[in-house]
Amino acid sequence: MKKVLSALILAMFALTMVFANGTQEADDGTVKVGISKILAHPALDASEQGIQDYLNANSEYAFYYDLQNANGEASTSSSIAQKFKSDKVDFAIGIGTPVAQALANVFSDTPVIYVAITDPVSAGLTGSNVCGTSDLTPVESQVKLFAQILGAKSLGNIYTSSEANGIVLNKMFVEACEKYGVKPVSVAVANTAEVRQAAQTIIDRIDGMYIATDNAVVSALPSIAEVCTKGSVALMTADASNCESLDFTIAMGFNYYKLGQAAGKIIEAILKGAKPADYGVVYLTEAADFETWINLDNAARLGITIPKDIIASATAVIKDGRKL
Repeated sequence: MKKVLSALILAMFALTMVFANGTQEADDGTVKVGISKILAHPALDASEQGIQDYLNANSEYAFYYDLQNANGEASTSSSIAQKFKSDKVDFAIGIGTPVAQALANVFSDTPVIYVAITDPVSAGLTGSNVCGTSDLTPVESQVKLFAQILGAKSLGNIYTSSEANGIVLNKMFVEACEKYGVKPVSVAVANTAEVRQAAQTIIDRIDGMYIATDNAVVSALPSIAEVCTKGSVALMTADASNCESLDFTIAMGFNYYKLGQAAGKIIEAILKGAKPADYGVVYLTEAADFETWINLDNAARLGITIPKDIIASATAVIKDGRKL
């Protein structure tokens, strides 16, 4: 009988800690953080980890994290937002524009913290309970540098027509190309599955491929790199978090782990009495927040000369198959 009672007590204890959906009880002093990301890829995964690492290392609070992946689906983004509302999370975190929008549409009082959003204002992420970090990449300076190094007459870009950040980034790309006398060749996709074919349709018409921080497109970066290699076309990506194993030319972008850490700092400040409205859009501007990778092997194979000052200032250089 004692054994049966003990088993029942243990079972009841387990149920009070974790429900079937993985949500922890709110009355145990633990801060519940729901994190929804639009897709799983190295940059967004790094942001997700950065949030957790910062809070676990720097806060006096205990945290429970409900980690969700929308797999690029708007309907799943909405379902996750409703789940977080039902679970009464203390913070709703959206990594990527569609999931952040879904959270902002559901929560009116609970803090909604977005991470890695290109243009939060255009995306409608402006409520008094909404704030976060932007990964608005310096498209113009990247395009200028890439075009000058290549002596390019045309540059290609792939973007997601259904995502606000993809549309904004493509507009910036087109404007930058036109400013520097380069023909922009853009192609839109609906999802990650269409990216390879999109790259193949324009590869013969461009001198270089520029890929911005469009989540659905970056998720297919290995496919883009393969198409560029086969077509002997230089590749520049604004996501440096997923380049070491790829055949790219230049990667220049944010350290997404630090974007996540910045979001963690906001959460900690709100726990101590700050308001989301105190923050609005947080931009990372320090040189250490960016990374530049140069692949000299790729450049040599394509007959491209990378300026010595760019190589000297790079975060990492790949030569003879090794990271220097």
